[in-house]
Amino acid sequence: MAKSATDIMQEIIFSAVTDALEALKSSSKGVPNALLRDVNAIHANSTFADLPKELQSAIAASVRAAFNRLMKEGYSVSQGQPEPPRRPPERPTRPGPRKPSGPRNDRAKPRPRNKPR
Repeated sequence: MAKSATDIMQEIIFSAVTDALEALKSSSKGVPNALLRDVNAIHANSTFADLPKELQSAIAASVRAAFNRLMKEGYSVSQGQPEPPRRPPERPTRPGPRKPSGPRNDRAKPRPRNKPR
């Protein structure tokens, strides 16, 4: 039975997180204080270069594995270039409705007179 894209992405992310945790553990070489320091050093403004080398390698391997898995499951993965913008289909030009010639003067129309009582 085919899995949904949500199930596949959940498995990929779970695998990436566990691989990242294992990489953090291995970069601390079993020292709990070093592991805690490495975890505390990761924050919202951290860049990829700020991470320990083992974690960088684990992330790179997880990304490669994720793309390979998605392609194996039959999903399309782009080459990183945006799709060219679509041009709307061209419509044949038709002449528009004819406009009345000359200026329009609403005041020139006669006004209805009141009926005599």
